[in-house]
Amino acid sequence: MAVQLSYKTLRAENAAEFIINKSRFIGYGCPCETEEEALAFLARIRQKHKDATHNCYAYIIGLNAGIMRYSDDGEPGGTAGLPIIEVMKARGVVNCAVVVTRYFGGVLLGAGGLVRAYAQGSKTALDAAGVVVMERSVRHLVEVDYSTWQRLEYFLRSAPVIIEHTEFGASVVCTLMVRKRDEDTFLSEITRVTDGTAETLPDGELFYPWPESAQASALAE
Repeated sequence: MAVQLSYKTLRAENAAEFIINKSRFIGYGCPCETEEEALAFLARIRQKHKDATHNCYAYIIGLNAGIMRYSDDGEPGGTAGLPIIEVMKARGVVNCAVVVTRYFGGVLLGAGGLVRAYAQGSKTALDAAGVVVMERSVRHLVEVDYSTWQRLEYFLRSAPVIIEHTEFGASVVCTLMVRKRDEDTFLSEITRVTDGTAETLPDGELFYPWPESAQASALAE
């Protein structure tokens, strides 16, 4: 069975709002590892906006999107929950939930208008929460002497890594995060750039949130 190397989800709970024909829409996005977490998030938003006209939602749980649920919460069938989850599916996110809250402003939007509004609410929620790519990654400690540091620093500026911490003591020690799929090539490049003088030490493997825009590896051929 193939090992899961990456999946898309949300960075952190967040929200943003907009107005359409006097109706106020608030899109909430939240990472959720389980269906219980998704339902707890939904309950919290419902309590926060218990005076709202509708709290429509969708969630996708499981790296294989095994659990998918949505609700129109009183809006005409197919005009709210479905467009919310379709935006989520198109974006490819899992292990997250979206709630779009509506305060009716007195102007009817019609079925097509509702679909567009709730799709916009879903997109707004995802953008506010921040879509990230959780990639199997390895943390590495890289130690070099000061005479080599300038070359290494120049290389790291364009390398597909995240520098978590740099410590300047008797030598320079960088704590770096590198994708598992880039690890071998990255270590070879470190050896080349530092003429084999760098000391490297793996310091744990984990799923790590990389920006959605950084999926392409700069070390790839």
